[in-house]
Amino acid sequence: MGSTNSAAREAARPATAGRRGAVVAALMLSMALAALDATIVSTAVPQIVGDLGGFSVFSWLFSGYLLAVTVTLPLYGKLSDTFGRKPVLIAGSVVFLLGSLLCALAWNMGALIAFRIVQGLGGGALQGTVQTLAADLYPLKDRPKIQSKLSTVWAVSAVAGPGIGGVLAAYADWRWIFLINLPIGAVALWLIVRHLHEPEREATAHGRVDWAGALAVFACGGVLLTALVQGGVAWPWLSAPSLALFGAGLALVAVVVLVERRAAEPIIPGWVWRRRTIAAVNLALGALGLLMVAPSVFLPTYAQSVLGLAPVAAGFVLSVWTLSWPVSAALSQHVYRRIGFRNTAMLGIGTASLILFAFPFLPYPGQAWQPALLMLLLGAALGLFQLPLIVGVQSTVGWAERGTTTASVLFCRQTGQTIGAAVFGAVANGVLAARLGGAGDLDSVTRALDSGSAPEATRRAIADAVHAVYLGAAGAAALAFLVLLFLAPRKFPVLKD
Repeated sequence: MGSTNSAAREAARPATAGRRGAVVAALMLSMALAALDATIVSTAVPQIVGDLGGFSVFSWLFSGYLLAVTVTLPLYGKLSDTFGRKPVLIAGSVVFLLGSLLCALAWNMGALIAFRIVQGLGGGALQGTVQTLAADLYPLKDRPKIQSKLSTVWAVSAVAGPGIGGVLAAYADWRWIFLINLPIGAVALWLIVRHLHEPEREATAHGRVDWAGALAVFACGGVLLTALVQGGVAWPWLSAPSLALFGAGLALVAVVVLVERRAAEPIIPGWVWRRRTIAAVNLALGALGLLMVAPSVFLPTYAQSVLGLAPVAAGFVLSVWTLSWPVSAALSQHVYRRIGFRNTAMLGIGTASLILFAFPFLPYPGQAWQPALLMLLLGAALGLFQLPLIVGVQSTVGWAERGTTTASVLFCRQTGQTIGAAVFGAVANGVLAARLGGAGDLDSVTRALDSGSAPEATRRAIADAVHAVYLGAAGAAALAFLVLLFLAPRKFPVLKD
């Protein structure tokens, strides 16, 4: 009997120092799965389309995954607060790996898109729960260490993902892009099952799950994000499909509000927006998602079309910000311990706004090192902005609210990226239409440049379009600065560890 009680107490303890290293390794592997998936597929699209067909809908390989990740984040955050991080992370990992296996077995483009959505349903658990566990495992003074490690995983994945995808597609088979997830995920899953032990907690009424609210949030987010992703791409913004989706999305917003107000334990609780600190961080990181679209989506086009770089060199111009971002994030603790979370984030986003604003003033056509230098500085500024906000907001809530808080932050950032892609895509196409007399959009003009048939005026039009996008991104950064200045408390109400 004594040995049984001892075993029970051992299972109830949090991860010790030795185990914590194994759990951190598992978190980094899990984050690598989610991070690589965002980049590794892109370079294999020609091989996938050549094998399965479906060129007209291949963009849903990315959109479907993004939608599934985004709309499930609030649900996984609430579930992790209710039942613990471990079961949610295990379930999400299993779903992600099952989706990866099914993607490798896909027989046509429709099946591959459907299985990518299954992957996304698991990917939402990976992104949200990993970030929450990182805060659970470390006290406030040590959290920058784990967060900088996770940032490094994202940086390495952003640089290595396209190269790995290209090598696998060229020398093996595109299906290995998904099969490679299985051994990595299996190791991460084993480490989590073996070494992560969460404290036992008393059963309460909080065990009830608001499934009606989860379904309403899922439907509302799916409809609105589909309208944003496909608007101006699959159909015009003012067409019947676009208006119908936005109308249905607004109606579902009302349904979500009604259902969540009546729920005992809502998926998106009202306190997420009633607390100044959480609301300010949500809005500020939503603006971060918005401004990140400018470099990540439009800079490669600028580098190839305006600077005349090859795709690999153009990718390097973009990837340099992944070098400075994690370094700046790791060093940010020395700043926010002196001047506070809010002021550190304001310093970072204020600097980022100036850097983005400087981009349109680069000489035409310019040299590759000029935008590369700006991207290096931008990564450093954003590392100083994002990490203090995430660490700070996680430190203002207890264990039972940390999953929901983290998920709301990530949800707002993902939603900001989706909105940014739609808004800045419309801005770029509008500038091109004005400069070229309504002849084509950014995609068609870029293809013409690749074929060598476009005149110099077209290159200048693309430069003007990207400059306009960067000015919009600078405006988003300025908006984040104002949100922190007027909405966030000067000192975050940090709880004792």
